Amino acid sequence: MSARRARPVAAAFFDRRPEDVAASLIGCTLSVGGAGGIIVEAEAYGQRDPASHSFRGETPRCRSMFGPPGTVYVYRTYGLHWCLNIVTEAPGIGAAVLIRAIEPTHGLDVMRTRRGGVRDDRLLCGGPGRLTQALAVDGDMDGLPLADAGFLIGARAVEPDVVGVPRIGISQATDLPWRMVARGSRYLSRPIPRSSAA
Repeated sequence: MSARRARPVAAAFFDRRPEDVAASLIGCTLSVGGAGGIIVEAEAYGQRDPASHSFRGETPRCRSMFGPPGTVYVYRTYGLHWCLNIVTEAPGIGAAVLIRAIEPTHGLDVMRTRRGGVRDDRLLCGGPGRLTQALAVDGDMDGLPLADAGFLIGARAVEPDVVGVPRIGISQATDLPWRMVARGSRYLSRPIPRSSAA
């Protein structure tokens, strides 16, 4: 089964805790506009999580995080890069999963062009900012249902070896193993910590 013909996940897939959704997304395909690949890294953020945008309640920036499960939440980080998230849990609960990296499998030429001619495919979508640039994700998609924003999340073709490790780039709740990664993938934004690699 090709990545572009993968069976879409059911709507109820996202109506769960973000850490469960993040783990289940590893090995799924992510496609938008004819480009995409296999999700190999994702981070969970919940409303009771001090590292989450939603921790202090709904704000204009994170309003989409409180929408229905399967809503797209896109925000800009450091004023430079867009970050792609998918909302989880019931409406009114601020929870989402950040898509950190994919293994690119289709639409590679257009992704390389968007990324300024990057030739090493490990660098095409290895990190939230690289991923959104390669897939042409921007703030206009924020708040839309996945399908309305042009996204397809396809069910896993094979069962990956998923490991949970500490999240990246946060200063609070650093002990939570809510960065879910595909063990052995060459396409992660950062390697698995040595202590978690065994």
